[in-house]
Amino acid sequence: MATKLKVLRAEHDLTQEELAKKLGTTQTVISSWESGGKNPRPAMMQKVEDFFHVPKEEIFFAAFNYKK
Repeated sequence: MATKLKVLRAEHDLTQEELAKKLGTTQTVISSWESGGKNPRPAMMQKVEDFFHVPKEEIFFAAFNYKK
């Protein structure tokens, strides 16, 4: 199942590398977020929210212990 971040990235027709450059991080970091291996720090969650205009709680619901 695709994570919300992966879905948003695909909807904006971005590769992991392209998104990483826009956020000032690496493709490996984006991959780990999408796979659920790691969650970004709060400041980076805010950058992702600002970029996609979607609440960070919706994008990273696992980090906020949401159950969907």
